[in-house]
Amino acid sequence: MNFFLETLKFIVLFIYYSLESLVFLVVPVRKKNVSGEIVLITGAGSGIGRLLAIKFASLGATVVLWDINQEGLNCAVRLARENGAGRVHSYICDCSKRQDVYRVADQVKKEVGDVSILINNAGIVIGKRFLDSPDSLLEKTMEVNTMAHFWTYKAFLPAMIASNHGHLVSISSCAGLCGSNQVSDYCASKFAAIGFAESIDAEMRVLRKTGVKTTIVCPFVINTGMFDGVKSKWPHVLPNLDPEYVADRIISAVRQNQEVLFIPRMVYVLYFLKSFLPVKASLLLFDYFASRDFMNTFTGRPKKE
Repeated sequence: MNFFLETLKFIVLFIYYSLESLVFLVVPVRKKNVSGEIVLITGAGSGIGRLLAIKFASLGATVVLWDINQEGLNCAVRLARENGAGRVHSYICDCSKRQDVYRVADQVKKEVGDVSILINNAGIVIGKRFLDSPDSLLEKTMEVNTMAHFWTYKAFLPAMIASNHGHLVSISSCAGLCGSNQVSDYCASKFAAIGFAESIDAEMRVLRKTGVKTTIVCPFVINTGMFDGVKSKWPHVLPNLDPEYVADRIISAVRQNQEVLFIPRMVYVLYFLKSFLPVKASLLLFDYFASRDFMNTFTGRPKKE
């Protein structure tokens, strides 16, 4: 194509898409109906995963719950049914193990059907400095927080492509946008999850599978127990997040086909500033808002014997 025509096309579309996004800030996009969709949620036995299961169930979706903890799954199933789930299915699955993911995925496809909304939510955190973290736990972080996404996509994406219908949701983290002290492995895994989700979205666009949507979620610390002990330096500006609020925002983003969701909104501002500020200024900004030592008080969920 002629250089000038290509450039003109770019400028026109760039202005149009920018204005479109501003309009959607004022006039919300109509939310799609998820009733009858088959929603699979990893890490559904607790925290955000459990809340998403309950809320999707209340919207009439068939929910498929994966977790490594049977007790947590039983609780999630009960709550989902209490909130109107007509069809709820639970499976023990260790998402860190490829063959386990493939085995349980085949079981889901036979017993429930093709998953149309996949939510990769399962995650773990060590909370130690890199040199203090055992190799086995570093590997486990990458296996659960990143590699599991590979295997679930391999299992469920082909059916979405075949029908040109589906939604891929990656629950990442603000730690996937900025490196921090005592979470090097966690940050690496979340950076990778974002890059992977963006790349799959690009592949869908090249394949012209416009019916397969992608949503990347990057929340700050959520009060689910995973980051127990961690406190925001300035809670009025960058607060620890209420799980119910986060779950509602995720549901809304999925139903509006929102590609990227940062929670709270202050993260959009900080991420924008980080993109062009000098390194020293960025570090100063990070210290002001988050403090390099914010993980010093980390305790995490109590470990069961």
